[in-house]
Amino acid sequence: MNIHLFDTTLRDGTQSEGLSLSVEDKLKITKVLDAFGIHFIEGGYPGSNPKDIEFFRRAKTLGLKQAKLTAFGSTRKAGVRAEDDPNLRALVEAETPVVCIFGKSSTLHVTKVLETTLEENLAMIADSVAFLKKSGREVVYDAEHFFDGYSLDPKYALAAVKAAADAGADWVTMCDTNGGSLPSFVTEVTGVVRKHIPTRLGIHSHNDGDLAVANALAAVEAGCTQVQGTINGWGERCGNANLISIIPALQLKMDRRCVPDEHLLRLTELSRTVSEIANIRPRAHAPYVGRSAFAHKGGVHVAAVEKVTSSYEHIAPERVGNRRHIVVSELSGRGNVRMRAGELGVDGGNEHAVVKRIKQLENEGYQFEAAEGSFELLARRSQPGYAAPFEVLDIVVLSEQRRGNGMFAEATVKVRIGDEVVHTVAEGTGPVHALDGAFHKALNPAFPLVREVHLVDYKVRILDPEAATGAKTRVLIEAARGEDRWSTIGVSQNIIEASAEALADALELPLARARAAAARVA
Repeated sequence: MNIHLFDTTLRDGTQSEGLSLSVEDKLKITKVLDAFGIHFIEGGYPGSNPKDIEFFRRAKTLGLKQAKLTAFGSTRKAGVRAEDDPNLRALVEAETPVVCIFGKSSTLHVTKVLETTLEENLAMIADSVAFLKKSGREVVYDAEHFFDGYSLDPKYALAAVKAAADAGADWVTMCDTNGGSLPSFVTEVTGVVRKHIPTRLGIHSHNDGDLAVANALAAVEAGCTQVQGTINGWGERCGNANLISIIPALQLKMDRRCVPDEHLLRLTELSRTVSEIANIRPRAHAPYVGRSAFAHKGGVHVAAVEKVTSSYEHIAPERVGNRRHIVVSELSGRGNVRMRAGELGVDGGNEHAVVKRIKQLENEGYQFEAAEGSFELLARRSQPGYAAPFEVLDIVVLSEQRRGNGMFAEATVKVRIGDEVVHTVAEGTGPVHALDGAFHKALNPAFPLVREVHLVDYKVRILDPEAATGAKTRVLIEAARGEDRWSTIGVSQNIIEASAEALADALELPLARARAAAARVA
């Protein structure tokens, strides 16, 4: 059975607090969704704001290959003829092949929110659907608050969706607008609706009970063939049903077709691309597509995954375009070191010694899952014959404020490179800036590659705040060389010492990699 995907990221998704999309953003996302294979893309509410009017005007030129662009609005107002209703006229003027309108299914909303009669509300639904059908549109009717309305008055809720069906709606979508329904109730009610109306059914679920995806899947099992949701589950309050989780569940676990198999391989890319356009950080622990979705940290888990990946993975990560990630920490065993080193293209060296050292250092406050560059160095340093490209001998950092001038810092470093001792000084706007300058002065002449390495992020965390100004600090440094990035760590009660340790590791790692690469070629 084929399931039709109805994406409302550009409309319902933008009601998420902190999310705002420009017209350009919406056009870009529309093209991405169309290329992935989404069937309906709800672009916005042309009767509500100039931005959505502009979007629909420009979207006509996109040349969508798969998706049907959909305009969203409401039923006519009480006491107004459908052909005279400004909102319905705006929907027709948007010139989309599909229109989605919502109407009330709950007696509470009809009498207390709309403040009209139950009979007039049914007429509003029927008139609006009939008007849009007469205008040549495919009509999706969203029965707002349907499940709550059914709980209050089942007969009236059914009468509301029947009014839409009898007027010619192509789809009737049952909405769990407040997001409080349970999957068992959704299953039960969907079965009842199927018996009362012949129209194809859809489900629109919100996540206030953390059950939006479960409710959508339950509705599909009960007979719905359209699923409405948003990319990454964005939406008002707690969000909407997450299409990124629904798509693989339908296709890989329920044998329902919704996108071509080869497109499923781009699911992780889809999630992250839309996040990038929306300027929202991807959720690391998101199912299927998050960076941690297939991360293994416990030693027992990793030992099992190394033998049989399905022992701790419900699907192969490659099926949704993700990858397995082995985390190294104090919970690690030798398998963690071996597999993670393998992912990095490094020989794990003395795995027992590396595991022992990691456990010791994490007890002191280090955190290697956040500093995989430092883990890689541990693995490389444990290999027989490894020689550090340089050795830090002395560090002096001065910060001072002289009369009439601002604060400035000066760093002095002494390093041994082979048989030579190099002594350099550099100034900076702060102690870490000065240290970075001094290290580069010392290393650049001997190692031109270091000239390409830059510090791009610097984070400090207090590990024992109860110790006040004597607390131990953890410093994380992210460095980059071109597109390549890595993180290193230092821990000490002295923030300068912790920073110098992390900085030295950040500069040693690319040199160690280059030396290993040269040895392989030789």
